[in-house]
Amino acid sequence: MRLALLVLLACLATQARAGAQKYEPLAASVQAALHAAIADRAAPEPQFSSIEEKIDWLTEMSRRLARRMPDRAARLEFLKTVRYEAQRAGLDPQLVLGLIDVESGFRKYAVSTAGARGYMQVMPFWVGLIGNPEHNLFHLRTNLRYGCTILRHYLDLENGDLFRALGRYNGSLGRPEYPNMVRAAWEKRWNWGPRVIQARQ
Repeated sequence: MRLALLVLLACLATQARAGAQKYEPLAASVQAALHAAIADRAAPEPQFSSIEEKIDWLTEMSRRLARRMPDRAARLEFLKTVRYEAQRAGLDPQLVLGLIDVESGFRKYAVSTAGARGYMQVMPFWVGLIGNPEHNLFHLRTNLRYGCTILRHYLDLENGDLFRALGRYNGSLGRPEYPNMVRAAWEKRWNWGPRVIQARQ
């Protein structure tokens, strides 16, 4: 009995606190754009305005993340991939770090009670909607590509309203708890320079 209780507690501890993204019908043009975004396999080399900014950003973000990801090489790969995928989707990389902080606590294999997976807690139905069956949502780059693409889609759907876009992302549209948690993580733990969320033209 005691062993069963310990196993149950261990399972609960590894679950993420994420909600559940909901399937919403997509316009054919949006679906095609999302599919293309997932299918593209360009090298994940993020952009920086200078080599100094690159060194400063990676050094500082790596320092902040060290407790959650002790392996330095894995941490740098993670940060470069976050920055690349966020920039690719027109998102602030620090916003994405804040979202990951809240969604999965930076746990690669996190699974929510609703079945959302990985760092950005992507629901499996998205694989059928915008990807292909070979896509593994626990793969670093795949998970970040999906998550950033989905958040960008929700931002566009909500005309840049981050509060509502985050609500959609979490499946809690209209409730303040989740957007406020992400914003707090973004501003208090991952803030870096000017925040920019680009509107897609």
